[in-house]
Amino acid sequence: MAFVLRAFSNGIDGVFIGGCHLNECNYITHGNYHALNMVLLFKKIMEHMGLNPERLRIQFMSGAEATLFVESVNDFVKKVKEIGPLGKGKGEGIDDNELKSRLREITKLVPYIKVVKNEKLGTRLENPEEYDKFFTKDEIDKLFSEVISYYIDPEKCQACMTCARRCPVEAIISAKNQVHVIDQKKCIKCGTCFEACPPRFGAVTKITGEPVPPPIPEDQRTVVRKGKEKKED
Repeated sequence: MAFVLRAFSNGIDGVFIGGCHLNECNYITHGNYHALNMVLLFKKIMEHMGLNPERLRIQFMSGAEATLFVESVNDFVKKVKEIGPLGKGKGEGIDDNELKSRLREITKLVPYIKVVKNEKLGTRLENPEEYDKFFTKDEIDKLFSEVISYYIDPEKCQACMTCARRCPVEAIISAKNQVHVIDQKKCIKCGTCFEACPPRFGAVTKITGEPVPPPIPEDQRTVVRKGKEKKED
């Protein structure tokens, strides 16, 4: 999905994906099933963004089917030309800056989308009649209206740095004896911090469909250990 988004972000008007025939992949992972599901999902996401889903196509063929490949690509190029430039096609009418903004937001959510839809993306669809109904408009609308965010509760954080060490994108601002803060602009919503936070602290909170509380000021992030509080009292 990230590769498709990169293409559109670079101004490409359409993306064609060719793969081996289903059940004929040389690898035990059968990645062509996964690619198919990702395409079906992203077509619905394109509709949600206001882009024509016909700008993306996947087709299965063997290395011996050169004629089919040429015909398929030529047909796709013809279709994309009929639709028009990205964002300017019939029914799209998206301002360039707005389109770039939408693509950036979706790109940022790719890891989150893959985690949320992981089980469904692993499904092997055998019948083409299932394709159109595999992901629904309501399902995609819900996916984006209920986006999960993560927040570190300053009252519970003990600055153990476990979440910061585990974060795959270094989105957690951390320092010794300082309450950790998640940089929401960098966060990919993968949930690693939520899983990594020691249960005895339970400092990472999952927030669904609501704004994340603002981080506490830097000069108020010093962690006061409960043991020290008692001694001072």
